[in-house]
Amino acid sequence: MTKPPLTLYLAAPRGFCAGVDRAVKIVEMALLKWGAPVYVRHEIVHNRFVVEGLRAKGAVFVEELDECPDDRPVIFSAHGVPKSVPAAAAARGMVFVDATCPLVSKVHAEAARHHEEGLQMVMIGHAGHPEVLGTMGQLPPGEVLLVETVEDVAKLAPRDPAQLAYITQTTLSVDDTAAVIAALQSRFPTIVGPAKEDICYATTNRQAAVREIAPKIEALLVIGAPNSSNSRRLVEVGRAAGCGYAQLVQSASDIDWRALGAPTAVGVTAGASAPEVLVDQVINAFRDRFSVKLELVETAREDVEFKVPRVLRS
Repeated sequence: MTKPPLTLYLAAPRGFCAGVDRAVKIVEMALLKWGAPVYVRHEIVHNRFVVEGLRAKGAVFVEELDECPDDRPVIFSAHGVPKSVPAAAAARGMVFVDATCPLVSKVHAEAARHHEEGLQMVMIGHAGHPEVLGTMGQLPPGEVLLVETVEDVAKLAPRDPAQLAYITQTTLSVDDTAAVIAALQSRFPTIVGPAKEDICYATTNRQAAVREIAPKIEALLVIGAPNSSNSRRLVEVGRAAGCGYAQLVQSASDIDWRALGAPTAVGVTAGASAPEVLVDQVINAFRDRFSVKLELVETAREDVEFKVPRVLRS
């Protein structure tokens, strides 16, 4: 039986970013250096496939430091942790490795610098997200005010409206963040912003690629985890760019073929925590049902690489 024709537009860049690649390497190198088990506080990155792969090699994932024994290494996730966590690990004499993405660490440094200058921080981000908890935990309680929406800006009650600075979660939608920043600047004209936007290059590049393919496709599949902020934002960006059907899938087995219908053009991308093997599985699933023509849509080239901590290189 002849398969119906389908063009798959493959977004580039997609998938692993430099921060995720570094974090996964840190766990793998720690296992090689110290042997199993190595403990990891929180999921190293937000992807079940990656986490399960590392668990099979001997990584033990926990939510809190008190679940870790004193005599085994512990790794802090790529999303970053409050200052109290490494302090507690040091007090217990634990060996610990910080896998916080360097771009998240840059935001931490910005917050600390503004705090030293007497400014109260406003953080644009999603309540409860590990990166937000880690960043807010860099400063004393009450020194970081969280906003998610333009409406939240109107309710802000800062200590001194003339002494404010803002930072953002690195995995947000560029467009949504721009609206919140504009609202902050309108209400607080003297608010200080970062010299360079906090949203990371990988988030920006992946969103730009989705905008590029959106006019060409009838449906968009974003490969990523439900708790991955940057993956969920890719779905939102696709819809905002005019893609009527956009679905987040963790793997090929999650594709809702009935809802997808009989398209002739589909876009595929992957969040920054999703490995390329999951993209290959999705492509093969389409090849089982369609006569697939692959089209690569590349909007940027990425050559960023972050070094792993010195303790793992020695």
